[in-house]
Amino acid sequence: MKEQYNNRCEIVLDLISGKWKAHILYHLIRGPLRTSELKRLVTGISQKMLTEQLKELEQDGLVARKVYNEVPPRVEYSLAEHGESLKDMLKAVAEWGGNFIKHMSPNGDFIVNNFHTIRSFVIAKSTIKCPFFHHTASYK
Repeated sequence: MKEQYNNRCEIVLDLISGKWKAHILYHLIRGPLRTSELKRLVTGISQKMLTEQLKELEQDGLVARKVYNEVPPRVEYSLAEHGESLKDMLKAVAEWGGNFIKHMSPNGDFIVNNFHTIRSFVIAKSTIKCPFFHHTASYK
């Protein structure tokens, strides 16, 4: 049965939505990564979930998997051709996130913690992790 969508945006959201897919794609923008590297960068993801998400992204043609004939086996993931075409969109989402913080928090209610490549936005006692935000400007 053919999948039906109401508009083109719905297709994109279907492909990259969820808690982890955008995080994974963002980290792959910079180049190929091994599973263990992705596990370290995508904080909070279980090994099982990472494997499932990578399989789905590969099936959708967004991620390429390369297996090296070595002992121990080495597997690297990178953006496939269609995945490469998402780079500008992911960067635009990151930029939009930064502008959203400025708009929603003109008094500095957001605290941006810079830890590795992941930034956390703290609102009162809740934290939203956003790997896309890559600016070093402080909002406090």
